[in-house]
Amino acid sequence: MAAKRLTGADADNSARRGPHLLALSYLTLFVVMIAGAAAVTFLGDPHAGDPIVNLELAKAPALRRPAPPSRSAAELRGEQGAQMGASVPAPGKITQKLYAGRALVADPSLIENAPQGPLPRIAEDGSTPLRAYAAGFVDDGRPRIAIVISGLGISAKATAAALQGLPAGVTLAVAPYGADAQRWVNEARAQGHEVLLEVPMEPYDFPDSDPGPYTLRSGVDEEVNAERLAWALTRFTGYVGVTNLLGDRFLADPDSLEPALVFLARRGLMFFDNGAASHSAAADVAARAGVAFAQADTTIDTIQTAMEIDRRLSALEEAARAHGAAAGSGFIYPITIDRVSRWADSLSSRGFVLAPASAIVAQPKPP
Repeated sequence: MAAKRLTGADADNSARRGPHLLALSYLTLFVVMIAGAAAVTFLGDPHAGDPIVNLELAKAPALRRPAPPSRSAAELRGEQGAQMGASVPAPGKITQKLYAGRALVADPSLIENAPQGPLPRIAEDGSTPLRAYAAGFVDDGRPRIAIVISGLGISAKATAAALQGLPAGVTLAVAPYGADAQRWVNEARAQGHEVLLEVPMEPYDFPDSDPGPYTLRSGVDEEVNAERLAWALTRFTGYVGVTNLLGDRFLADPDSLEPALVFLARRGLMFFDNGAASHSAAADVAARAGVAFAQADTTIDTIQTAMEIDRRLSALEEAARAHGAAAGSGFIYPITIDRVSRWADSLSSRGFVLAPASAIVAQPKPP
């Protein structure tokens, strides 16, 4: 077939379309290249495997739940004690009387220099640590109220705040796990406070709540508990007796508790049950063991609000008015220190006297 001949007009139009088609082809190729580059940039190179994407996720804020009072006490005293107890040194051998200001904190006649450290004892003349280290108190016939604040000796900041904020009539309980325990005892005694030793005792939720490596345990051999008790008793000097650090299980077990209280009685010390254990057998066991004994009527800061603490302090006044004496226990929470201090300021005007723990003990009956 013969080819169709182009007229002049057709040739001219074909010449004009050639450059336009070429430009359009280049433009299309350019767009495709740009699109491909964009795809690689945003979607990754399909020949290089799966794309790697690093995402920084903001951390969710930690939930802050207030711990119950027993757990908070365990955190400051028991759990820290479990880590540091084995390294707490005992004071050196006591060869002369030692004073903190005018207050006696060590007397060789009242100390057995045992291998563990200075162990309290009854002197040959019958003097006891309970009487020798007691804070001065004059019974003027007014109803007596004792407040025992525990938890001193582990946190330096909290201990210093307690010493600064609490009146001298408040009894202070010092844990055996602090390396500076003797220094805090000396400061407390110099300011007029009476001192108790907190002895770690087994709680029901042990070991979730762990009062430390020298905890008195239910059901263990009597000699084991005696060794642990002796360790605690030899960490510092100048205290009138012992109170419990946790211990609701141990205090509810008369068979385990009685040997410990007999040990304290033979050393001339008192036992103060802080009242936190709901099924404590301490009162009955103390009577059989012949140990000087007192028990808190209430824990004043189980609920840590000013209104509740004030309400429980008022309840102590009612108990003291009815029975002549009452006792409350608390922990070194800042709110506790503040409310006790405010309450004590006007206590005398209401007809009561703030008394040390030794002033409200039930003395053991002579054999």
